[in-house]
Amino acid sequence: MTRYIFITGGVVSSLGKGLMAASLAALLQARGYTVRIRKFDPYLNVDPGTMSPYQHGEVYVTDDGAETDLDLGHYERFTGVASRQSDNVTSGRIYKTIIERERRGDYLGATVQVIPHVTDAIKDFAQAETEDLDFVLCEIGGTVGDIESLPFIEAIRQLKNELGRGRSISVHVTLVPYISAAGELKTKPTQHSVRELASLGVQPDVLVCRAEKPLPAGERAKIAQFCNVPASAVIPALDAKSIYAVPLQYHAEGLDSEVLRAFGIEPGPNPDLSRWTEITDRLFNPEGEVTVGVVGKYVGLPDAYKSLNEALVHGGIANKVKVNIRWIDAELFEGDEAEIAAKLEPCHAILVPGAFGSRGAEGKIASVRFARERNVPYFGICFGMQMACIEGARNQAGIAGASSTEFGPTDEPVVGIITEWMSEAGIEKREEGGDLGGTMRLGAYPATLAGNSVVASIYGADEISERHRHRYEVNTGYRTALESNGLVFSGMSPDGMLPEIVERPDHPWFVAVQFHPELKSKPFDPHPLFASFIEAAVRQSRLV
Repeated sequence: MTRYIFITGGVVSSLGKGLMAASLAALLQARGYTVRIRKFDPYLNVDPGTMSPYQHGEVYVTDDGAETDLDLGHYERFTGVASRQSDNVTSGRIYKTIIERERRGDYLGATVQVIPHVTDAIKDFAQAETEDLDFVLCEIGGTVGDIESLPFIEAIRQLKNELGRGRSISVHVTLVPYISAAGELKTKPTQHSVRELASLGVQPDVLVCRAEKPLPAGERAKIAQFCNVPASAVIPALDAKSIYAVPLQYHAEGLDSEVLRAFGIEPGPNPDLSRWTEITDRLFNPEGEVTVGVVGKYVGLPDAYKSLNEALVHGGIANKVKVNIRWIDAELFEGDEAEIAAKLEPCHAILVPGAFGSRGAEGKIASVRFARERNVPYFGICFGMQMACIEGARNQAGIAGASSTEFGPTDEPVVGIITEWMSEAGIEKREEGGDLGGTMRLGAYPATLAGNSVVASIYGADEISERHRHRYEVNTGYRTALESNGLVFSGMSPDGMLPEIVERPDHPWFVAVQFHPELKSKPFDPHPLFASFIEAAVRQSRLV
């Protein structure tokens, strides 16, 4: 029997509902239950694929090619359960589906309305592909009281009634602000938020209260009294030293036990949290530290590189070191070699991540050259691989005009758009001037590694599968010129048409990949490329 946990937020946004959902799922897993987490986003975009990283943070890509909310990255990193397209739905996608059905005549002439058609679609998404699961956690994006979230709240109200007693509960995440001038924590915002949710027909069973200061027993009792929940169901949520300490912190406050009691399940023995204890021990007691320079174009918003940031942390966990990330705006030192050296010399390793467009490209190319000439470990991801190939073509192969067609017309398209490629489903095509949304090479694709390559030794395999999100590819027409100057194509698509990995075997550590390995890294299972990259950074730190 599948049980549902509906997670809402109140008072303000950015309270950490996604992190709470991921932590709760990890705790339930540690008790032996099977889980899946879903995110319902109220915005009208069909998916976040065309949204600016500055507005929405990174786009998280699943194996089946869905462009999703970054919270799904938390879900995977905390549970190890691979997310699917069915785990993230937006208002835009729901309305698009309903309108397409209406145009086909599926509603047989009925008036199409929010109730029942939109709410029914939301309920269908919540329950899809949930067989053989113990718990499904459904996080509702936004804040209770927002107009756009009303259909979702109404849908979970209906679903709670339809599922029946003992099949669903509601967890509400709120803020208990501290007023420094008064020296007091204020419970009134939480009271108002719960009243708003209850007025929509959903009574919370558990309250998670974000606060800057410890929540005294008196305040917990007051919240419980006014919000109609047991005092034990008021769970304090203080800031943690690391997101990977959050599951342990929530367990100490009794979150998982209280959720099970709300379902009428006796919690039983304590969960096995040794995995999280070891992770936090490595994080809080490192044996050294390294500095990695990330040369990007969205460095003003850390969430734009959320999975990358976490994967670097995971690499540090694997090597028992603290990773200091130095975010460097690629535009700041374009064409200024002295500025480049000043920014990059303190770094033990350099990483150029994915991006779109020409802005900052020359700074990234200069960073590749610095890493190559100074023998500093270099890791290129997606756009970072393309810039590594352009740098090699310009500065070693003598192709001065080497560029990407993404930057405009060029006589030397080392990187260009591809309009046709082979996937597991067959030949896929895109139009050069077509829509942006959903038209990239998205999701998991296989690659074949050269048997004697650096990456084959890192992976310990010659066949891999990694997630992609890009529209441009390295042109294999330049392979001979690049390889004759030391940049080896060590990973290719199985048909040999699309370059997946390049490396420099004569360099201390120089690997660039067309895919996004950060999307599959987890604190308890660091991605091998990141573990190896940070290991190289540790060696570099001992040389300087």
